[in-house]
Amino acid sequence: LIDVVEFSAGGVDLLLRLAASDLAEGPSHKTAIIASTVTIGTMLAAVIIYFIWRRMMPRGKRVKNERRFGESNMHLELQEPPLYTFNMLSNATNNFQESNKLGEGGFGPVYKGILDDGQVIAVKRLSRASGQGLEEFMNEVVVISKLQHRNLVRLLGCCIEGDEKMLIYEYMPNKSLDAFLFDPQKRGLLTWEKRRIIIEGICRGLLYLHRDSRLRIIHRDLKASNILLDEDLNPKISDFGMARIFGGNQDQANTRRVVGTYGYMSPEYAMGQFSEKSDVYSFGVLLLEIVSGRKNTTFHRTELSLTLLGHAWKLWNEGQVLSFIDPTVSQPFFQADIIRCIQVGLLCVQELAKDRPSISTVISMLESEVEHLPNPKKPPFTDWDISPDDQHSKSSSANNYSISIIQGR
Repeated sequence: LIDVVEFSAGGVDLLLRLAASDLAEGPSHKTAIIASTVTIGTMLAAVIIYFIWRRMMPRGKRVKNERRFGESNMHLELQEPPLYTFNMLSNATNNFQESNKLGEGGFGPVYKGILDDGQVIAVKRLSRASGQGLEEFMNEVVVISKLQHRNLVRLLGCCIEGDEKMLIYEYMPNKSLDAFLFDPQKRGLLTWEKRRIIIEGICRGLLYLHRDSRLRIIHRDLKASNILLDEDLNPKISDFGMARIFGGNQDQANTRRVVGTYGYMSPEYAMGQFSEKSDVYSFGVLLLEIVSGRKNTTFHRTELSLTLLGHAWKLWNEGQVLSFIDPTVSQPFFQADIIRCIQVGLLCVQELAKDRPSISTVISMLESEVEHLPNPKKPPFTDWDISPDDQHSKSSSANNYSISIIQGR
């Protein structure tokens, strides 16, 4: 504000305080208007020129630029988990020595390693001969780096140097569930109380993936070899290379590239459609395996050619379901609970996805919050259509869908 003095004819002084902006426009005011006009005009011209350039650019060149931008995004996403050097991991695993090898899956071999600070790790090294490539590797990094739950394996970091691509996980001293469940010597260590804890932990992990995390994730490859066990035999879901993220209102998706493990894939997923209920089906197969101590992909009865699902369904209908239970846990005290688990397992593997319960309902059923369970309908794949010699890793094509079947470890 500035003071202005006006002298009246009568000689009386009148003092007025006015804002500078209320005075006559000066040159600085005009300059500001001109500058603003020029700036806005330049921005509009730049936008128009950009869209004209986009329309005139050849499509191939545009795709190349977009691909380069996509690669930049991929590189940015890789910055989320810590990056390890190849030399660091080579030293930790003693140059990937065979004696440090924990196992091998569709992705490649997994090695035990010890870092310089004494931390024990598991190193998952992408095999050059693997059917899984950069897409699955990136998918696993992006998906699991955003997740944190006690029943999901924890990703510590990754390594990308030249052709080398590796994932570094927390080390699970008891390896995977299948190493105990299908080993006649180790199976006895899995008491029914331990198996119940494992079942509940898998359910909690799936519930987190489907409902409770900030992302909605369909695992698509749930099986015994992808359930890792810590020192107390607590379960952690692993291997998110095939996982898919769903949008907020999305409840199912289609794919022309069906990748999964023989014996665990739901019928609709085998035809290219998947949803939460696809994971529920896989969980149902896994639940029946845990109860029986038998593997679905190798179970075979010569006289009837039944699958494990077919065997469970037959005994359920004949009222002989007790003979389905693994003898090492078939104590009378647990029988009612085990039979309930068998019924829930059969409900999860029903042929139509709409008939299967959600994983949250499965938890309620297992915790006896649902008093009366519905009667299950006949599951699919109750009979083997191929000979046992053909139950190995293979790739086939049906209805223009590419189906890669991975034999479970």
